[in-house]
Amino acid sequence: KMSRLTILFIKSSLIYFAIAALVGLDMTFMPGHYGVLMPMHAHLMLLGWISMMIFGVAYHILPRFSASPLYSEKLANAQFYVAHIGLVGMAVSFVLRSYVDAGAMLLIIFSIVEAVAVIMFAFNMLMTLPKAPK
Repeated sequence: KMSRLTILFIKSSLIYFAIAALVGLDMTFMPGHYGVLMPMHAHLMLLGWISMMIFGVAYHILPRFSASPLYSEKLANAQFYVAHIGLVGMAVSFVLRSYVDAGAMLLIIFSIVEAVAVIMFAFNMLMTLPKAPK
């Protein structure tokens, strides 16, 4: 059975995929939007669709394959929220930086938030996986 967290990551991944596709369509039909929206589109695809899917699948599969419990459910749940705050903040900031000076600073802040989420995930997975045999 999949955990609530796994399901939430996978569902959010699919939502980001659909949003990124719509942003891609906008760039196709409104070529003037390309420069403003391309970074948002790319990050929604890579961090939204791909990474959120990987997070969800990894939280489900790696503990089972390694026969080890997840190191920290609390860390995994916190990482879910940190990752989404970082990604949504980045997506909005990519557009804002084209119109207001504060957008560039917000992008830096939310990029750091997203990096923290990735580090949280990596730490949780590294602590979950068994030590390599000698």
